[in-house]
Amino acid sequence: MSDTPKFEVIDRRKIKAEEEQESQQHATPPAETPSAPAASGGGPRLVVNELKPAAAAPPEAASPTEGEMPAPPTAEESREQKAAYDASAQRLEDLVRAQNPAVGAQPPINFEHLVQQFYVSAMIQMGAGAQEGQRPKIDILGARTTIDLLGVLAEKTRGNLTAAEDKTLQTVLFEVRMAFLELTSMITLQGMQPPQPPPGKR
Repeated sequence: MSDTPKFEVIDRRKIKAEEEQESQQHATPPAETPSAPAASGGGPRLVVNELKPAAAAPPEAASPTEGEMPAPPTAEESREQKAAYDASAQRLEDLVRAQNPAVGAQPPINFEHLVQQFYVSAMIQMGAGAQEGQRPKIDILGARTTIDLLGVLAEKTRGNLTAAEDKTLQTVLFEVRMAFLELTSMITLQGMQPPQPPPGKR
């Protein structure tokens, strides 16, 4: 069985549309159908609603088959989502600053933040940042994936970066690859060395 994680892309626009449709159905009062004869008094009476067969979903609304991506969002959907995201992020920042007045405004996220995030992740996966006296936890396969992602980023952004951005990316990529080479060399050497006998039994 493959260890490669599988994921499924969910089109949240359809979920939102279904939720809005359900809320509209609950908001409109159901049409009354012939009911049982009302009693002479003003008490409650039984109302029977006929169940209508569910309308067949149009072909384009059918869920995508496995391996297919949903249709991309429209420009209007992207603009609305971006505006909602920005407003939500601003509310969160206002809340944090209200509870911690000494915290200043967060700088805008840029390309260097993205590269730095990959760099920190790769170094932690290779054991950096372990507390003194504790054995570092190493995820060498995870580190390789993170470094390869940096390589993909460098390949896909070639020619589209400023000189400073390209220098940062190339420097970080060089450093994490060197750290990976050193670590894998140590692992290989340890694996080739014979086990040492316990002290006093030589």
